[in-house]
Amino acid sequence: MERSKALELVKKQLTDKRYVHTLGVSETAVLLANQYGADASKAELAAIFHDYAKFRPREEMKRILVDEHEDERLLEFHHELWHAPAGAVLVRREAGIEDEEILSAIRWHTTGKPGMTMLEKIIYLADYIEPGRVFPGVEEVRSIAKQNLEAAVLAAVKNSILFLMSKKQPVFPVTMDTYNDLIRMETMVN
Repeated sequence: MERSKALELVKKQLTDKRYVHTLGVSETAVLLANQYGADASKAELAAIFHDYAKFRPREEMKRILVDEHEDERLLEFHHELWHAPAGAVLVRREAGIEDEEILSAIRWHTTGKPGMTMLEKIIYLADYIEPGRVFPGVEEVRSIAKQNLEAAVLAAVKNSILFLMSKKQPVFPVTMDTYNDLIRMETMVN
């Protein structure tokens, strides 16, 4: 799918602020893909569509999660997590994107998962560090991303977990599994 067509489809689904965020994620994903040797066109498309379902009604997202047999535990956590797996389904249905790598990167961009592919890591990280993001720790992760993709993803996951813990919010188990997987991988490398 052409970039202009993808942006046209996505713009209808998002607020102006979220559309600007999406452009930032897309730009960042392409930079990361080029830096780390991933497919830049897939990274761009996944980034453009990553928040496709962000503003869908909760009931619609919940129905998709149930109908598609997603992890039932998602329904016990904040609905903010729902748009990623629901979005992957809707992007396939409504935008006609069938590429499993792209859909999986959309699917896992909020929680991460153990054994993430390079494209999944790139979309997760691009969403976290895009230029419009301003919060404690983001500059450090941006700096790490210039040197080491895995270390940057680990730092982003860790920061997300610590943020949730500081707010006394539950952490989705798959996100904890992602952290553990990344730590094990780091230990093997060092």
